[in-house]
Amino acid sequence: MFIHIDIDTFFASAHRIGTNIYDDIPIAVGGRSNLSIFDTAKQNRKISGIAGAFSSSILSYNKNKSFEEYFIDKDGRIRGIVTTASYEARAYGVKTAMSISEALKLCPDLIVLPPNYPLYHELSYQLKKLLEKNIPIVSQFSIDEFFCDISGYIDDDKAVAFALNLQALVYRELEIPVSIGICKAKMLSKVATNYAKPYGVKYIQKNQINEFIKNINISKFPGIGKGYFKKLSALNIKNLIDIKQHKATLYSWGKQGIWLYQATQGLDTNTLVIDNQNRKSISISRTFDAIYDRVEIQRRLAVLCRHISFLCQNRSLYPTCFELKFIYEHGLKNRNNHKIYEPYSEIVFRKTIKKLFNDTDTNISRAITYLNITVSKFHDKKAKNTLFEEKSNNIDIYIHTIRQKYGIDMFKFASELNNLP
Repeated sequence: MFIHIDIDTFFASAHRIGTNIYDDIPIAVGGRSNLSIFDTAKQNRKISGIAGAFSSSILSYNKNKSFEEYFIDKDGRIRGIVTTASYEARAYGVKTAMSISEALKLCPDLIVLPPNYPLYHELSYQLKKLLEKNIPIVSQFSIDEFFCDISGYIDDDKAVAFALNLQALVYRELEIPVSIGICKAKMLSKVATNYAKPYGVKYIQKNQINEFIKNINISKFPGIGKGYFKKLSALNIKNLIDIKQHKATLYSWGKQGIWLYQATQGLDTNTLVIDNQNRKSISISRTFDAIYDRVEIQRRLAVLCRHISFLCQNRSLYPTCFELKFIYEHGLKNRNNHKIYEPYSEIVFRKTIKKLFNDTDTNISRAITYLNITVSKFHDKKAKNTLFEEKSNNIDIYIHTIRQKYGIDMFKFASELNNLP
């Protein structure tokens, strides 16, 4: 038996902890692309020691910033999007990913709060620890979602009572509301949670599965993205129950098709696998107003490299594959990647990314609005080094020690400052 736990309007609920000033009124937490990492001045960022909470280890801290300071640019424009809206705000039509300007038009009394990522990170971590104290097998699905396997631990006829007690415990200990879905099938327990919100419990018994999935559109199922939506729609499949008639077709799609059939039909009943904290990749990206100046773009790439290098060093991970993505104004995309066969160092990383950009930037007359760097294929130990490479490794360790102690902005390369090449 699986239970799926989802924090109700997580970011908004987090700001209601310890105060009643936001109770029963429309509030939203906004976000915007954090461009402060490109500033040459030292910024206030928290380096989190918590692993596995599904958010960055480098957390920008916006405590005490007013709406004007965080969301309004120097030119007077309101920037940013809604990341979470309370249920009171949703009643006015405010939705996630909506621009702040549009949300305020729909709900003029809406209180929009700057994000507090260290708080969300800590709450996610505390919730996971609380669940692990009360349930043998817990797997984190996202920053605010968890799957738990209670098979052999809680009898089926006591699952709802257990969930209600757990729900009350979480609110009592952490002051955050959670909704819970229960089902023999893992992914349907997640779907059930949507029908439990807000602050409810929904139990789908085995003999109720077909009735439950009968009217659920395939677009509502986690795991059906744009690609599979098109493939299923081509078969005239609209709701999850319709998939049942196409088992052979989905099985012919290979491993993912087999999983999709079993998950949508409530057949994914295998024991939950406990979290594997091994990372497959680390990435960082930023969206910004159009920039034509390639020297400034190279400077920003160097800044992103510094942040990724810090995260890799923090976990003793040595990537061998680097990928660069960027988007020109009006949406034209470009990407390139490179695999290294020499020992990793921050200098090697920076040089490789610089070359990737120079080789890939084929539209130099166009402005750029988005940068993304991803590293992957990690080794947990460095290859044997030459004397020169060993010195480079020692330099990396020395630099990382300074950043850990005094902050990630304390040590920068000259190319990050004052637009130097």
